[in-house]
Amino acid sequence: MSGFHKYPLHKKVKIVGAHIFLAFLSMIWLIPIVWVILTSFRGTKGSYSSTFFPTSYTLDNYKKLFTDFSVFSFPKMLFNTFLVAIVSCLISTFFVIAVAYTLSRLRFRIRKPLMNTAMIIHLFPGFMSMIAVYYIIKMLGWTAGPMLRVAMIAVYAGGAGCGYHIAKGFFDTIPMALDEAAMLDGASKWQVLTKIIMPLSRPVVVYTLLTSFAGPFKDFMLAKVLCGPNRDYYTVAVGLYQMLDVEYIDQWFCSFAAGAVIISIPVAILFLSTQKYYVEGVSGAVKG
Repeated sequence: MSGFHKYPLHKKVKIVGAHIFLAFLSMIWLIPIVWVILTSFRGTKGSYSSTFFPTSYTLDNYKKLFTDFSVFSFPKMLFNTFLVAIVSCLISTFFVIAVAYTLSRLRFRIRKPLMNTAMIIHLFPGFMSMIAVYYIIKMLGWTAGPMLRVAMIAVYAGGAGCGYHIAKGFFDTIPMALDEAAMLDGASKWQVLTKIIMPLSRPVVVYTLLTSFAGPFKDFMLAKVLCGPNRDYYTVAVGLYQMLDVEYIDQWFCSFAAGAVIISIPVAILFLSTQKYYVEGVSGAVKG
């Protein structure tokens, strides 16, 4: 904007109008977030408030999450969610990157049929197979006890390889000449992957890690079906939703908002700490 005064009048009007429009959209987008944060500090109970800004503020809603275990155990929900998110994130990222690299850089007879099959499977939303998945998990005996966590990890990470498309598209942008030059120098395909392709692919690896990590935090349907009445293995999505039941909403609604704020923090920190890889892109990876 340093040379803004040099623009002709009609271009200045367009730029100012665009910024006003974007600022307006940003305000609309931020209103629900601000409301949730304010509600988490609200001193009055109940789900309804006649004012946007609370009439009194308190930290009791946050304290309640970590001290009142009579109905919900929020720390246990956090533990379950982090455990499932971290393990499924690592497994999912490995599957996605492995499948994407194989389909992008290697050529074999059933490559295209596999790509088409995976694409068709990925077109159907996960909840369509929810009942079938539940009965398979039940047949394996994973619907009770600590094996519920294993079941959730299997559900979130098992089909991750079918979502290879974005990673493959990124690998396709890396010239094959790099692979060929390295192999002429005696590098194996494994060395090409680890020494050349992966350092250049930090943005897509970070993207895959972020989306895989955020999945268990926001998913409700599959987690609810698998957990059923087993509250000891609830994830935060299932637990927070239960706080909105008729018998709990009056006492737990503000704590529900506090829980929503808390679980957004680790995802936001992870995104902000890895954002530089999006900005740097391939050129940044080469410089590194």
